[in-house]
Amino acid sequence: MTRHVVVVGAGPAGLGAAAGALRAGAAVTLLDAAENPGGQYHRMLPGAFAAADPGRLHHGWRGFERLRDHVLGHARCDWWPESAVWAVERPDRGVPQVHVLRGRADGAGRARHVLVPDALVLAPGAHDRVLPFPGWVLPGVHTAGAAQALVKGERLVIGDSVLVAGSGPFLLPVAASLLDAGAAVHGVLEANTAATVARGWGRRPWELAAESGKAAELAGYLRMLARRRVPYRTGRGVVEARGDGRVEEAVTARLRPDWSVVPGTERTVAVDALCVTHGFSPRLELPVAAGCALRDGAFTEVDADQRTTVPGVHAAGEITGVAGAQAARTEGLLAGWIAGGGAPDAPEAVRTRRRRDRARAFAARLAAAHPIGAAWPGWLRPETVVCRCEETTYGALLSAGGDPSRNSAHAVRLGTRAGLGPCQGRICGPTVAELLPDAGGNPHHRPVAQPIRLGELARPPIQPPIQPPIRPPVENPTGNTDRKESAR
Repeated sequence: MTRHVVVVGAGPAGLGAAAGALRAGAAVTLLDAAENPGGQYHRMLPGAFAAADPGRLHHGWRGFERLRDHVLGHARCDWWPESAVWAVERPDRGVPQVHVLRGRADGAGRARHVLVPDALVLAPGAHDRVLPFPGWVLPGVHTAGAAQALVKGERLVIGDSVLVAGSGPFLLPVAASLLDAGAAVHGVLEANTAATVARGWGRRPWELAAESGKAAELAGYLRMLARRRVPYRTGRGVVEARGDGRVEEAVTARLRPDWSVVPGTERTVAVDALCVTHGFSPRLELPVAAGCALRDGAFTEVDADQRTTVPGVHAAGEITGVAGAQAARTEGLLAGWIAGGGAPDAPEAVRTRRRRDRARAFAARLAAAHPIGAAWPGWLRPETVVCRCEETTYGALLSAGGDPSRNSAHAVRLGTRAGLGPCQGRICGPTVAELLPDAGGNPHHRPVAQPIRLGELARPPIQPPIQPPIRPPVENPTGNTDRKESAR
């Protein structure tokens, strides 16, 4: 009987996993909470835009189109858009069951499903991590991912006068997208010093030959910034945002290698929008719920074939290490091939594994070049908000952390409300754990991964056959929801 593989996430890793499983001969159910595949990296314009060149702001768009059309048009692929996985249930034996809500997140008629696959590939991706600083909750302060999503998905800019700051190479394509969409970018600020960045990227430089494509891409962004006279500065960051009702100016400062502020180097820049990111937080609630072990508490542990520590569960993309879209797609191909029953020693698996290993080396280099400095809490003041949902301040956290009666993560959450708001700690959880290492707890432990209404929970689930039906191939699929959904 044909193996049934469920793939959670339709970004580069998820699409790669679906393609790998299909190549191995499996039937695939591909899930994503969005209307269209592509994830954050290839966020698609709505079909109603009828864009003449939808890939204009995307790197590698043609390759994405080929992969998307191959996967969604395949007879053995069942594409479930607008499908949120709200829980993964571990039975005593066998592959975890996947609990899914199908329908718009703001709709009242979502159908509840339970999938029981032969193998599960988790590729939920990551979201921006923004370290708090005074004024970061002001309207007009955006994450880099949000700014990129608005430009790519809606052709909207977050402001006319923007400053881009934080850490990591993601700052460059975001600034380029904003410029291309018509915004004025005052500068791009990398918090790590030039020595830190050079040391990270320059270690074992001969290994960079295998990643010449990424180097050329980054060089292209830098040339664009230079052509548009946008300065790129290292060792400098935004330490405060100010404004009356919304951001009006950003305070920047020179930073030491540990990200402590050099006194007297503060400068004020007038802006109407601020774009900030300090790396990415992998979405680990599903791997944690499935029982997968974590590596260093930050990423899902996988073996040479992308298997997690739970039998039948595989992982790919940012949840195993942040290395970019191409690396995520390669990991997904290998994970899907193995999950679909492909031979580990097959030539295509050997070649994919080799490319994956180069991608992992790139991820290690990226982490070394753009680390988070340990002294960043020095930016904070007692009144600085850390948990935006519940408006929990830094001072309240410190008070709770020093109280011997609140010596556990549970007690800190109850006492301060940090992590109990709508985002359920997705944004503030890693920050609280870092500020209070003895009482921060596991910020990724979230049995209910997505919000679910009580009525939806009470409704009996639809239990489809374990083997999904094989449908006729779809001609020229677009990935938009106005094409026929093939699920039921």
